[in-house]
Amino acid sequence: MRTARSRDRYRRPLKNSMIALFTAGCATLAVTSCSGASDTPKASPTPSAAQPTKSADPTETAKKEAVATYQAYWKEVEKLYADRSGKSAKLKQYAASAALKNAEQDAKRAHGRGLLLTGHVTVKDPTVTKVVTHGKLDYAVISSCLDISKWKTVKADTKKPVTLPSDRLTKYVIQSTVERWPEGWRVTRDEPQDRRC
Repeated sequence: MRTARSRDRYRRPLKNSMIALFTAGCATLAVTSCSGASDTPKASPTPSAAQPTKSADPTETAKKEAVATYQAYWKEVEKLYADRSGKSAKLKQYAASAALKNAEQDAKRAHGRGLLLTGHVTVKDPTVTKVVTHGKLDYAVISSCLDISKWKTVKADTKKPVTLPSDRLTKYVIQSTVERWPEGWRVTRDEPQDRRC
């Protein structure tokens, strides 16, 4: 069982709350492999001569799982903001700690003002900048470009668009922490970086 102390180890207050996302403003992760051309040997090795399959690299596995969780998290954030009841979102499967608390509170605040956010958020170029797969807590730090240009703020009763400042950021860098909890990977912190991407 994770203690409050270990969870707090990586928590810090957010620079911006989620409410800033709709006032200031998940792409599919394509995993490809590349192989270089090499000279073909004169005799092909027989199946028995092939090298045994190596076990998956835990660091690469952690990176892929963290990015997949992060993208799923944004899909659930979309649902949370688009549904006044909040029942359609399963955010707790992908978020915890400060990220979960702030998303739920800010969505509730927006809904209380009679606003919904519809459309979608695109996570561009999610890059794991740090990963730790040993010790008491496995975690990854992900930097990405968050594109909210197709995430529209509308009035809940009429579905009419709300006019927002024309100079707001709709594509910006965001840094997020994803931790491996007993229940699985969870986004625990989102920090918009206030710069365009």
